[in-house]
Amino acid sequence: MATAVLKIASLGDRRDIPFNKLVLSQANVRRVKAGVSIPELAEDIARRGLLENLNVRPVVGGDGEETGMFEVPAGGRRFRALEALVKAKRLAKTHPIPCNVRDAASPIPAEEDSLAENSQREALHPLDQFRAFQALIARGQGEEDIAARFFVSVAVVRQRLRLAAAAPALLDVYAEDGMTLDQLMAFTVTGDQARQLQVWEQLEKSYNREPYYIRRMLTEGAVAATDRRAIFVGADAYAKAGGVIGRDLFTEDRGGWFEDVPLLERLATERLTREAEAIGAEGWKWVEAAIDFPYGHTGGLRRIEGARPELSGEEEATYAALAEELDRIYAEHEGDEDLPEEADLRLEEVETAIAAFQNRPTLYDAQDIARAGVFVSIDSGGSLRIERGYVRPEDEAPLETPEGSGEPIDGGEAPAPQRAVVTIGGQPTEPDEDDDVIKPLPDRLLTELTAHRTLALRDALAANPHVAMTALLHRLVLDAFRHRSGSGCLEAQVRHVFFPVQADELKDSASAKSVTERHDGWAADLPTDDVTLWDHLDGLDDASRSALLAHCVSYGVNALFERASPYGAVTPASIQQRIAQADRLARAVGLDMVDAGWRPTIGNYLGRVTKARILEAVREGKGEMAAQLIDHLKKGDMAKEAERLLADTGWLPEPLRLVEDNSAPEAGQTEALPAFLDDEDAGDEVELDPEPFAVAAE
Repeated sequence: MATAVLKIASLGDRRDIPFNKLVLSQANVRRVKAGVSIPELAEDIARRGLLENLNVRPVVGGDGEETGMFEVPAGGRRFRALEALVKAKRLAKTHPIPCNVRDAASPIPAEEDSLAENSQREALHPLDQFRAFQALIARGQGEEDIAARFFVSVAVVRQRLRLAAAAPALLDVYAEDGMTLDQLMAFTVTGDQARQLQVWEQLEKSYNREPYYIRRMLTEGAVAATDRRAIFVGADAYAKAGGVIGRDLFTEDRGGWFEDVPLLERLATERLTREAEAIGAEGWKWVEAAIDFPYGHTGGLRRIEGARPELSGEEEATYAALAEELDRIYAEHEGDEDLPEEADLRLEEVETAIAAFQNRPTLYDAQDIARAGVFVSIDSGGSLRIERGYVRPEDEAPLETPEGSGEPIDGGEAPAPQRAVVTIGGQPTEPDEDDDVIKPLPDRLLTELTAHRTLALRDALAANPHVAMTALLHRLVLDAFRHRSGSGCLEAQVRHVFFPVQADELKDSASAKSVTERHDGWAADLPTDDVTLWDHLDGLDDASRSALLAHCVSYGVNALFERASPYGAVTPASIQQRIAQADRLARAVGLDMVDAGWRPTIGNYLGRVTKARILEAVREGKGEMAAQLIDHLKKGDMAKEAERLLADTGWLPEPLRLVEDNSAPEAGQTEALPAFLDDEDAGDEVELDPEPFAVAAE
């Protein structure tokens, strides 16, 4: 026998009830405020009307009869919004309100109605909201208008529009909960939907789908807006030339990413060319322009001394007044955490005016300009860097005999200009090996690492006159008592050691900047005439003499690893002795390469060694568990993850570590080579990796 289907006789009574006949029921279960505020909801009702009826019940008196009033157990927020409109006299208190009326004798309690209305509703899926905003834009509404009508900021509207513009396939995945909202946000860092899909296809096969990793894959190959080239060219000029700047609306992107790198390089080179041509018009013999020069690019070149332009009496008075005002501003606000806006603006004006006096162009003799040249590049802050007045050895003027015979004196063979190799397009990588054999570090990498250490050791030695004096005395004692040959009248010298091989970032290291600033400071104070220089040095106090001596001695520090020469110029024994002495010097000055600013990166280490060494580094820096998390990755991805993991660990490769002082070897014994050199194949070059780092576009 079939069961009879119960027919619904009525869905409830609907009628319009004057607002002053409504009261808020105590049976309303909503107690916690959430979502859109009452004033905002009131504004929305005023503009759009009441989109959903109130649910009410007749109020029954003590005698069981209806009083003509109605309580509102479901729809309390709408009731309060209407109440706000009535109080503001924007709505008449007798205005009819559409209501769904429940029978007073209904067996369903009022609390159940309130609970059902609030719990059975389903919030709008974020994707539907994104697409709704997109539809409103398509209808001609502006971002500001949408923001005002939905009580959100314009930035929120732009974010949601950006999400709606992601690749449709990604939106479908998000709608099916195949990715999180944070992951979808990460994909919007680029508007290239094809690129988004390429990265998603790669991520489907990867364990790592973190938003930061998605952003990194999408911006791989682009140039950050903080890059010196991007700052130098400028976002406006780049965009005007047709370049696209990727922006991240959901995190701090510091100006975004310049996606067309060849265009950026061309614009930077074109501007450098224009600047170089303008400088060349000053009469210099040569101008060499490049986006960047390596550290020590002026080695072997003499720099001509120019003269500071003299200030007129009026200019001197102005400069003195500015300096006095600067001191007064600092004194008045000493100890203040923040300067008042007016004082801050004035301070900036005064400092700019003083800098204009201090940075006036140096004046050079016309004959010097005719034989000298200029280096033009971009500094780390994106500003034009101009280094004027360098004379190449072949351009030096010949000296004449003291007798005035006109016969030139042969001053000896001029040293060849030092030119470090500039590598364009990044460093080569080693083979992506699958075995666990840890092979010796390649010679070039060892030289680059020890160049870092040499420069940091110079900086540390120059700051420690006592150790510098000891090092110099050690050298002099060897010469005086062991009769080692030398050159010059004193039989002692400091030979400036240049780096034939170096990492690209060496010139921007803290050690390089410190050495350069100290050298320029001394150079500005030292006379150029030989007799005057002697008198100047003779008149220095002991502290200044010690500091200057330490600085000069530091330029002779050579802690470089070099390949042994088959002709005996550089032998394994001499390299061993050099490294051992460098270790002793490092211990004496307390050298710490982490404090000196060295961090392991793909370019300076991780991308240059085998997978086994990458895992060894992570294991030492972060532990076995971290190494296991990345041991299945390809070498390029492994190096990237290792760079992130080791960033703040203080891990150093063995050539950069401070070696502990062991007991001296007995007579007749030689010191053992460091572990990174103790291998019969240590001098073999590691083959280049035929497969470059994996990129998201592959």
